Amino acid sequence: MKIVLPYAIEEEKIEIKIPSAELIYVATGMGKVRAAVRTMHAIYEHKPDMVINFGTAGTIKHQVGDVCVCNRFIDRDLQKVVFDGVISEIQFPIEEILCIDILNANKSKKFTHIKSIVQEGTCNTGDSFITQDSDINGDVIDMEAYGEADVCSEMGIPFYSVKYITDVIGQNSWQDWYAKLADARKGLAEFFE
Repeated sequence: MKIVLPYAIEEEKIEIKIPSAELIYVATGMGKVRAAVRTMHAIYEHKPDMVINFGTAGTIKHQVGDVCVCNRFIDRDLQKVVFDGVISEIQFPIEEILCIDILNANKSKKFTHIKSIVQEGTCNTGDSFITQDSDINGDVIDMEAYGEADVCSEMGIPFYSVKYITDVIGQNSWQDWYAKLADARKGLAEFFE
């Protein structure tokens, strides 16, 4: 099995271990467009069986230190456009995710760097760094996943996102995010062990 692993910035990158899988890491940069373009290039070049995004995210529903496995994606920018044919939500069947074995194994596991795991989560993506609590739908908030999900949906490739929550929106998000990067790397590595 071949898996493309997009992540936004080098500070979020970890080494992931998935037995019997060829793993291709792709640094996308920040934002939906860059993420979509670089994910599309990786799909054309490597022809993967699956794409799993990983990285950090904010939240308004959960707590710092949680890991959220997302299979539903919302584009908060497109959600504001009220025209027929504008799609702002994408969902992938959770049953297809390779991480199901990891999720099941993680149910009884004691973690050092993860507080809890949220399954079948919703990732809300937009082109701005959210610092204030507002009317946002989703478990986690990021700036890239929807762009990657859109490409994968169009190409018929399963896509999932595993996000470590670094900050609670409205509570010093930018400072908390930066301060929690090391914890996020440890938590994500622990999730994929």
